[in-house]
Amino acid sequence: MKVLLTGSAGFIGGAIGDRLEASGDEVVRVDLMLPMAHGSVTAPSGTHQLDVRDADSWPALLDGVDVVCHQAAMVGAGVTVSDLPLYAAHNDLGTAVLLAAMHEAGVHRLIQASSMVVYGEGRYTCPTHGDQVPPPRPREALEAGRFGNPCPVCGEPLGWALVDEDARLEPRSSYAASKVAQEHYATAWVRQADAAAVSLRYHNVYGPGMPRDTPYSGVAAMFRSSLERGEAPKVYEDGAQMRDFVHVDDVARANVAALRAVLEAPQGHHRAYNVASGHPVGIRDVATLVARGTGSDLEPEVTGGYRLGDVRHIVASPQRAADELGFTATVHPDVGLAAFATAPLRA
Repeated sequence: MKVLLTGSAGFIGGAIGDRLEASGDEVVRVDLMLPMAHGSVTAPSGTHQLDVRDADSWPALLDGVDVVCHQAAMVGAGVTVSDLPLYAAHNDLGTAVLLAAMHEAGVHRLIQASSMVVYGEGRYTCPTHGDQVPPPRPREALEAGRFGNPCPVCGEPLGWALVDEDARLEPRSSYAASKVAQEHYATAWVRQADAAAVSLRYHNVYGPGMPRDTPYSGVAAMFRSSLERGEAPKVYEDGAQMRDFVHVDDVARANVAALRAVLEAPQGHHRAYNVASGHPVGIRDVATLVARGTGSDLEPEVTGGYRLGDVRHIVASPQRAADELGFTATVHPDVGLAAFATAPLRA
């Protein structure tokens, strides 16, 4: 199998490329190296450095390729409103240009890195009224420290439940909107190009090689960076937000399973899969696990702060990936997050 891998210099893309090459597959590595993610580091040896939005760069690289594994994207929650054009340019336009180039080159199989942020809020249930869809949390409630979602019918607190891939898509940030757009482009492309695609909705990915000290990095890396400065990790809201943290090695395994599967998929096929550990964890507990892994006795500082784009809980079901791809995560967050505390990061 010959795979063109975009975003190959990122910590997820790098893990995927290494796993594929260890299996004897041929990998064409491509990366843009955005400064906000990679700093001033140049592309590693053997990596083609190009802008995914440049249509003229793709034909030679796509020659003989069986499947594209598209990991390149600007990530993070978005620091300011001025980030909106960057997400639209790199994620939306970049994906559209790549898909058009793939069709011209006769490459009709795609794996696309998506995210759990496409769901917006997670799934909620009321003991009395069953499943409920809460509205966005108002600023006044957040400022008053009322972080939970009340039942829209009776006002009682809602409990969280697992989200499956058929849930509504309701992005709450610029990054989330761009990931929904990427999935929609993939859906349109498979119909128009008689192609097949898989979108992998990653949950909170962590592991060796994550970038440090940047708001575009993951929260686990930001907690670790605080601890390395001798500062207590700062936790938003009350720290009880539930998430799923999945190790980068498991994400790489999921991608390899999806690549094998999409090669056998029928034309017009597009399928989304949650990629998660299956072991939900609270954000305050994440900070505690990272702190313990560093040997620090610093307790997380629960600030009560908030970001309007954040959701209360989002925990997805990994069942479809297990049933259809044969993928189940192997690294439990209790083990992986503690080990992450001393894993090498990218400067």
